[in-house]
Amino acid sequence: MKNEREFFSPDAMEWRTGPQPGTAEKVLSRDETDPEILTRLVRWEPGLDTTPSGVIRHEWVEEVHLLEGELHDLTLDRTFGAGDFASRPPGMEHGPYRTVGGCLMLEIRYRP
Repeated sequence: MKNEREFFSPDAMEWRTGPQPGTAEKVLSRDETDPEILTRLVRWEPGLDTTPSGVIRHEWVEEVHLLEGELHDLTLDRTFGAGDFASRPPGMEHGPYRTVGGCLMLEIRYRP
């Protein structure tokens, strides 16, 4: 289960290097017994291209809300922007992605 947190300002948190090169994150909550299960803000640097990582699949549910910027899905050949939302069940293929100007997203992960 994710750790308990009452209202707080993520602005007070430092950006930390994310697991994907070219990203930074602020982990808002995490399940310490299952560290992949988290809620975070993640920022992608301008020019980030995840093509070398290929298509993405994972074993958790992932919900993503783009807050700023744009993200181009190279498989779908579609660009998504601020306000767009994705909900992905475990195993769903997505990406790879490219962003010209960078983006900021809220990502929520949990297990079914």
